[in-house]
Amino acid sequence: MATVELTFSALPAHVRTARLVATAIARRTGVQESLLDEVRLAVGEACSRAVEAHRAHCPGEPIRIELRDDSGRFEVTVSDQAPSDETMQERPLDLGVLSDSFMSGFGIAVIAGLADDVEVFPSPKGMRIRMSWPAATNGHPPF
Repeated sequence: MATVELTFSALPAHVRTARLVATAIARRTGVQESLLDEVRLAVGEACSRAVEAHRAHCPGEPIRIELRDDSGRFEVTVSDQAPSDETMQERPLDLGVLSDSFMSGFGIAVIAGLADDVEVFPSPKGMRIRMSWPAATNGHPPF
């Protein structure tokens, strides 16, 4: 299992970089070409949501992305440090009952439609969005 970690400041311009890195690593991990647009869009949506939350609540704190290959899956976790009103305990959010702000809830719904598997963990210390897609290493070493 290989892991790449990326942190960036809460600037919209850095979302593009995060999308490019995620797409390149997804390709290298063996995600099918037909799924790469979904990876790019889902990562972009998760990072844009985190940038918006940070700009409102903690603009000086970095946003963290973890990209990993794990048991035939390409997994991306986007973590922010902006407090979430969704819950006071960190536990998976039921994606069927999104009650966060309309735009945040809409963004998470978009991510859920793009990624093969999604889990959202809101907490008072921030939100983690974990998404994954099937991958096969095509004979290349991971990352």
